[in-house]
Amino acid sequence: MLTTQISGLLQRIAGNGEESIEETARLLAQATIGDGRIIIAGFGEMEAVTATALHGAEPLNGAVRYEFGMDISTADRIWLLTRSAMDEPALELARQLTECFIPFAVLAAEKPGTDNELQDLAYTYLSTGLTRGLLPGDDGVRIVQPHALSALFVYEAVKIAYDEMILDED
Repeated sequence: MLTTQISGLLQRIAGNGEESIEETARLLAQATIGDGRIIIAGFGEMEAVTATALHGAEPLNGAVRYEFGMDISTADRIWLLTRSAMDEPALELARQLTECFIPFAVLAAEKPGTDNELQDLAYTYLSTGLTRGLLPGDDGVRIVQPHALSALFVYEAVKIAYDEMILDED
């Protein structure tokens, strides 16, 4: 049952997010083609994407980990990954980036819509759609929320598109 639910989740992300995946890759490629860095700001378990981008088998070219208070220039592009669009530290960073006119991409669980400030601030917004557990638990409460797994799936999709874009520029 878990395999079926996760497979369905990943298929929904790929189907609903195809355009946003391309837009995110294009935004990140701007930093690499220019003189900027790709700054990955993973909050909570989304740090898994940062670790993969920096230390995985196929690291993301030009990527660095976001550190609180670091200098960010308008040539940099930021990918902000958070479990929830209501995450206050993620919103705080998004507001600061907006004030400095620095484009950034967001990955969060909530679907685009009203009352999503993070989506409103972002240049490009991707949703995992994972707002509740995938399986019913013994007590009726839904369990299994694979936020990091879904974020890693999105990362790999974005990286494939990004690598193709960078290759075309060489």
